[in-house]
Amino acid sequence: MEELSGDISIYCSVTASYSFLYELLSDVRTRHPGIELKLHTGDPAEAMSRVLEGIDDMAITPRPRIPPSALAFKSLTRSPLLFIAPTQTHEWLPLRPESSTAAQWEQVPMILSEAGLSREYANTWFKAIGVAPRIYAQVSGHEAIVSMVGLGFGIGVVPKIVLDNSPLADRVRILNVKPELPHYDVGLCVLNRRLNNPIVDALWATVAEYRP
Repeated sequence: MEELSGDISIYCSVTASYSFLYELLSDVRTRHPGIELKLHTGDPAEAMSRVLEGIDDMAITPRPRIPPSALAFKSLTRSPLLFIAPTQTHEWLPLRPESSTAAQWEQVPMILSEAGLSREYANTWFKAIGVAPRIYAQVSGHEAIVSMVGLGFGIGVVPKIVLDNSPLADRVRILNVKPELPHYDVGLCVLNRRLNNPIVDALWATVAEYRP
């Protein structure tokens, strides 16, 4: 069999590069040493659009509520979305988040993603309790949310997988908020038509889909 050779570009967040890429790239290098991988990192909110526009061949991204029909998607893991707060005490922090009132949340400075699934879920959560969130900052990328929350600027919403990989995890605490936010289904996506490319298909075939 002829050895495959060529380039594949993958887009993901910094957290995803820590969490998934080593195992994924190790498998690819073992099975297909002639395939070269190019990695681009950035805001996960941009991941699917980069694949749809042909900027990158694949992306590690949260699965949207309704995935575009042009994309194939393989789950890598599921991660809860969490409300995180600074470890220090602030007057705007709800004393009992699991039973806090809408009026209490109106006073909370929120640090949220500019766009993407976590922002959609946070907006839906606030709408469900009848509150327009008080936005302190809108941030590109979840890693920066952990930093700003740790500095005491407000409460943030991030996937647990981001917190698990953050060097600032000890500067924040998880709030037991009810109702809970949905889980993130994090996976690898590719244009269906790109799977006709033997190199892309070979990488796709190395990915074992997560099944809870």
